[in-house]
Amino acid sequence: MKRLFGTDGIRAVAGSPPLDAPTVRCFGAALADVLSGAAGRAPRVVLGRDTRESGTWLRDAVAAGLASRGAEAVDAGILSTPGLAHAAHNGPFAAGVMISASHNPFQDNGLKTFGHDGTKLPDAVEEEIEARILDDGIEDPGQSSSPPLEDPGPRRRYVEFLEGAVNPRGRFSGLRLVLDCANGAASDVAPEVFRHHGAEVHAIGASPDGRNINLGCGSLHLDALASEVRAGRFDLGIAFDGDADRALAVDRTGRVVDGDHILYLLARRLGRSGGLRGGTVVATVMSNLWLEHRLRDEGMRLVRAPVGDKYVLDRMVAEDAALGGEQSGHIILRDRATTGDGVLTGLLLVDGLLDERRSLGEILDGIVPCPQVLVNVRVREKPDLLAHAVIGPAVREVEETMRGTGRVLLRYSGTEPLARVMVEGPDGRLVRSCADRLAALIGKEIGTP
Repeated sequence: MKRLFGTDGIRAVAGSPPLDAPTVRCFGAALADVLSGAAGRAPRVVLGRDTRESGTWLRDAVAAGLASRGAEAVDAGILSTPGLAHAAHNGPFAAGVMISASHNPFQDNGLKTFGHDGTKLPDAVEEEIEARILDDGIEDPGQSSSPPLEDPGPRRRYVEFLEGAVNPRGRFSGLRLVLDCANGAASDVAPEVFRHHGAEVHAIGASPDGRNINLGCGSLHLDALASEVRAGRFDLGIAFDGDADRALAVDRTGRVVDGDHILYLLARRLGRSGGLRGGTVVATVMSNLWLEHRLRDEGMRLVRAPVGDKYVLDRMVAEDAALGGEQSGHIILRDRATTGDGVLTGLLLVDGLLDERRSLGEILDGIVPCPQVLVNVRVREKPDLLAHAVIGPAVREVEETMRGTGRVLLRYSGTEPLARVMVEGPDGRLVRSCADRLAALIGKEIGTP
């Protein structure tokens, strides 16, 4: 069981343990020790951050920890998580640290660490870093006398990569798009790149002030995007989250295009071009049953992984799959990138729609999702839910009630004290009543007062 890292790195309220300055400096030192042991020399590490006001002092704390062990930190500035992963993979770096809390509010922040292969560190390496901090008693190395070296090169090379993702240049000419950048890391890059490809771009959520990241905007808040698209009669709207590793969309009527829709559309595109190896798409246990059934009907197959883009990628590697992702909009195109990339996803979504014989609206009209209810319950502890003396039997009773036509999924959040209850099936009323019943029971047994 990991003690500092969750499913998406270390995350907390900035300034509170484990994201207080001393612990973050110790993290930098521990990371340098682990990297040095693997390479036999002091490492070079690239740092990126989203637009949160805490990003700068957290950068300095990580850099101070690295420097205390002789490692060199290079500051890539404001950069998306996929941009940081691209830098770690394609630059002279042993690793990269992204300072971001993704879709969380500005008070939170986090540390996501990528190896030179551009993927998040394996669980075993994260556990080794934890052990060095928590068990070995690393001393706080203290503040550094100077900030890390700034280098605009990683951002420039990442933009060039995105510019080369769609051909020919001007492919999007005539298209009118709204981009919601969540006042985050995509605020400059996304409009720049879509305009490079010829689109007329109206950007919203593109004025970060350090505190407005994800605030009523971005991929968790699609109402503003939908309103802009409808009011301006735009062709499509695309929304990113704070660190731009995910993307969702709305069609010209404001209808939501979620990660399952995007996986389906990209699978069709890759299938036509011969790029969908084995006809396989990897999704998570949260993806709606309609996606599994539709892919099967069109000669493709869906395999499922645990929630978390790291686990999606692990399953993609095991299946040698080119496409995978999550309902939330984390889409991994493994032949192009090492991690989920919202801007790349948006580019390829638009590119693929240009080749469709039907409009996006017509495609969406033909999709009927199974009713799916997700209820979050705040908990004081995280026991095995299925083995719990009261909760486990209740789950099995619900499954028997649904008679094999639906699914029940209980899991814990990797970053918050939450139990997530998901029930899915063809009968919406039954799905809702079962989800509410299980959520109430979990709240009674292990919920917070």
